[in-house]
Amino acid sequence: MIAWTLLICFIVAVLITPVVKQFAIKIGATDQPNHRKVHQKVMARLGGLAIYIGFLIGFIILQPASPYMIPILIGSFIIILTGFLDDMIELSAKWKLFGQLLAAGVVIFYGVRLDFINLPFGGELHLGWLAIPITLLWIIGITNAINLIDGLDGLAAGVSSIVLITISGLAILDGNIFVASLGVILLGSTLGFLVHNFNPAKIFMGDTGALFLGYMIAVISLLGFKNVTAFSLVIPVIILAVPISDTLFAIVRRVVQKKPLSAPDKSHLHHCLLRIGLSHKQTVLVIYAMTAFFGLAAVVLTMSTLWISLLVITISLVVIELIAERVGLVSDEYRPVMNLVRRIQNKNSARRIS
Repeated sequence: MIAWTLLICFIVAVLITPVVKQFAIKIGATDQPNHRKVHQKVMARLGGLAIYIGFLIGFIILQPASPYMIPILIGSFIIILTGFLDDMIELSAKWKLFGQLLAAGVVIFYGVRLDFINLPFGGELHLGWLAIPITLLWIIGITNAINLIDGLDGLAAGVSSIVLITISGLAILDGNIFVASLGVILLGSTLGFLVHNFNPAKIFMGDTGALFLGYMIAVISLLGFKNVTAFSLVIPVIILAVPISDTLFAIVRRVVQKKPLSAPDKSHLHHCLLRIGLSHKQTVLVIYAMTAFFGLAAVVLTMSTLWISLLVITISLVVIELIAERVGLVSDEYRPVMNLVRRIQNKNSARRIS
């Protein structure tokens, strides 16, 4: 039934996206080109509505039983409304944050919380009163991380699809039918939209889609990895390593450059890859490959011993740092690890010569 629902959500999204495109153009929800954006012509946005419609139809078909079902539907509607209004009238940062806080608050109030973290050496770290602010930070953070990578045709939709494949697969292996159901209907709907959004895109998902996908991924990852034996918090972080690291390096970059955290720039991962000579499509495919790598690392992490898990985490962190230094995510001068390796190589060369 899950496989059939995935197919139905995919078909619905494929068929409804052109209708949403015409609707967006009719009401003036379009994206104008400017110095920060890669596209050169006016594009319809609101594509996230197609993903949302596919999601709702999948929800009706599967009707996954869970006490979290109604809160997630309410929260997702609030986030869709926030994104829709932003695509229409460009909400201020304060109103966008208010909508995100409200959507996150609904699911947190009904029990979607990170109450404890499973520790790698046994036992649990209970968060107590910190559970609510940490959960809130996670949902808001992931929501905006997906929104920030929505800068190239098919990028956010493709990255979200790979993340959802990983989360759904792990949920199925763990027997978590509710999370698997949510992941599958979101995956089908996102892939259906991606048919129209991959380069050259015919429509953008807009904040309607990016905020919705980020919000849903944040919520289902919380529900999906509460009971993992070790590193319960690390697994969704590894799965979402690409958008999370892009967001964190953006924060570091703005602090270093003494700019406001909300200041836009053209130094995100996809911008950097374009600057080093990759084409639009190559950049998207490279980021897909990065996301798939970290998804595979997360799968290995769930099936490994403690020491193998530590090795996987270490390798993942080193890979993230090397990518950031190679493409200049913080700045062209920020290369501590690469400079250290170069110094070691120079010393070894000097010893051999002497």
